[in-house]
Amino acid sequence: MRDIRKEHKPGAEKRIRMSDDLIWGVHPVLEALLQEPERVQEVILHRERRSGKLDEIVGIAKAKGIRTTLVQSLRLTGEGAAEVRHQGVLARTSQTALLPFDDLLKRFAAQVQNGEMPRLIACDSLQDPHNLGAIIRSALASGTVGVILTRERSAPLSGTAVKASAGAVSHIDICQVTNLVAALKKIKEAGAWVFGAVKDGAAQSLYATDFRLPACVVVGSEGAGIRPLVRRECDILISIPMAGSLDSLNSSVAAAVILFEAMRQNTGSP
Repeated sequence: MRDIRKEHKPGAEKRIRMSDDLIWGVHPVLEALLQEPERVQEVILHRERRSGKLDEIVGIAKAKGIRTTLVQSLRLTGEGAAEVRHQGVLARTSQTALLPFDDLLKRFAAQVQNGEMPRLIACDSLQDPHNLGAIIRSALASGTVGVILTRERSAPLSGTAVKASAGAVSHIDICQVTNLVAALKKIKEAGAWVFGAVKDGAAQSLYATDFRLPACVVVGSEGAGIRPLVRRECDILISIPMAGSLDSLNSSVAAAVILFEAMRQNTGSP
């Protein structure tokens, strides 16, 4: 497995604001990695502090594909930060257990084999937790069976995202992948068509697109959109027609429009 450790800018102090998605200390972080690794989003360590336990934490995180960041200086800010003794290690965690991608893929493939038309949505490097939560909420409400997130450059399933989802995170399958391109290839092998949402005049109109088939919709980050390699893996690029001079929508709004159009087509609504 590739080395996923990242170096924070030398000499810079890494300031992290206290939040519900943080745990700290050698033993709590180690236990989280051992007992619920699917909930650990990132491990952050002070690079000058070394011990057998910290090396063990790094090794487990690397083995499980969890992002590990080494920093020169680590400081917590916000209410309650002064009482925290982090021992040089923090972890960001999700507030919901994530489903392994292979399990999501098996469930999806089984539905396809049964003649159903399941839908997935993949978020490519979505970094705003409010948008992430809103997309998960729309996914559940539109009958989408699962949400795929990227491990790198993605907002964590923090308290902010959970709140924005209005509880939807507890009722829909969510997984994270280290390589979205590879994941999309497997999804297509399972029988899905992959639709990439883009702001491109040459893309096919959403309302000329047939979603009456197994599908995976890909939406990109708030600024850059879908990354080039991910875009090339899409079978069909789609765009949402808009009036006026606005050329794009918020990621969560665009996702909702697309997902509910797909639901409309599959439920036979007018």
